[in-house]
Amino acid sequence: MGPQQLTGWRKSSHSHFEENACVEIGAGPGVVGVRDTKQSVPRPILVYSDNAFAAFLAHLTRQ
Repeated sequence: MGPQQLTGWRKSSHSHFEENACVEIGAGPGVVGVRDTKQSVPRPILVYSDNAFAAFLAHLTRQ
């Protein structure tokens, strides 16, 4: 799957719009893409399996 197949890009709710410091995520079948809006176009995209991304989020939200 290429990055162009990722859709539904959403900005983080913790983004700082005045500095264009945004991280966005997009999804495709079985994968999640992460990109940094500060990067010039075409932006590099890190692509993770949906299981790996879910584990990452679970780790971040542990108390």
